[in-house]
Amino acid sequence: MDSHEKFLKEAIRLSFEGMRNGDGGPFGAVVVKNGEIIGRGNNRVAATSDPTAHAEVVAIREACRHLGHFQLDDCILYTSCEPCPMCLGAIYWARPSKIFFACTKADAAEIGFDDDFIYHEIDLPLPERKIPAIQLLREEGLKAFDEWNRMEDKVVY
Repeated sequence: MDSHEKFLKEAIRLSFEGMRNGDGGPFGAVVVKNGEIIGRGNNRVAATSDPTAHAEVVAIREACRHLGHFQLDDCILYTSCEPCPMCLGAIYWARPSKIFFACTKADAAEIGFDDDFIYHEIDLPLPERKIPAIQLLREEGLKAFDEWNRMEDKVVY
């Protein structure tokens, strides 16, 4: 068994563990750097009443704490299922070098996790989305952006 399979099997094991513990859905993830697991996660949505506590996000948070940095340079994410749109966004912000996954989003949809709905929502015009997005106070909001843009000691990410 190669190392990619070994780490993906650990992500799958975490999916079983979390599901069986009642933490949430059947999803697990690990973050690996230099052959060492530095972040583990299973879906914890039900256990924490946190809709963002998906396995990938939990693993990314733990790995970033371990590294003391908000980016996962030279890290690989292994996840039991193709990431949902939220997790994919978090993954891109964290910037690992690769993602390996087992099940597909179609597999997840077959058991009631229909991430495709969100993918379609993203492409709709704002007023047509199931949850309408309404813009207000842009000029006031831009003041914070202007101040950020002028800051010399900001941490760019």
